[in-house]
Amino acid sequence: MGWAEVVPALAAAIAVSAGISDVRERRIPNRLTYPAMLGGLVLQTVLHGWRGLLLSAAGGLFFGGVFLLFYLVNAMGAGDVKLAAALGCVVGSTYALQLMFATAVAGGALAIVFMVRSGRVVQTVKNTFGVAAFHARHGLQTHPIVNLDNPTSVRMPYGLAFAAGTVYWAVFWNFWR
Repeated sequence: MGWAEVVPALAAAIAVSAGISDVRERRIPNRLTYPAMLGGLVLQTVLHGWRGLLLSAAGGLFFGGVFLLFYLVNAMGAGDVKLAAALGCVVGSTYALQLMFATAVAGGALAIVFMVRSGRVVQTVKNTFGVAAFHARHGLQTHPIVNLDNPTSVRMPYGLAFAAGTVYWAVFWNFWR
């Protein structure tokens, strides 16, 4: 394995570890995300110098920043945001959008599986349109019913989406380049 394959392999290892933790413990630990952020910054700096450091920081800010919006409306946990930032630091801004897209597709597919398995297809579709309408009217505010604090809502460990999307991206990394 050359240096070029280290980045996707490391990203996949981090995401799979987070996915396992999220399924088992329903959380993504800081002991994984913070060292991954730092490791991504160091790795990109070693590989590409100051430019790599800047691209790594930009990747973390971009990927983590997009997921921060979901956290602000109580639709995603902080561990997911930190994992997104960590993966962004590892892959850098050059590939952060591709990885985010792969993660979003995996998240959508897993959401459909969770929705069908829970038997709440109609309710989920209604909630989705209701949440979209709510945010269109009220901006970045927490929906009064559909949020992480609602004990009756079905929760999907989004670490699974990170794992599936990142593994897919890593396997087809040369295709994405």
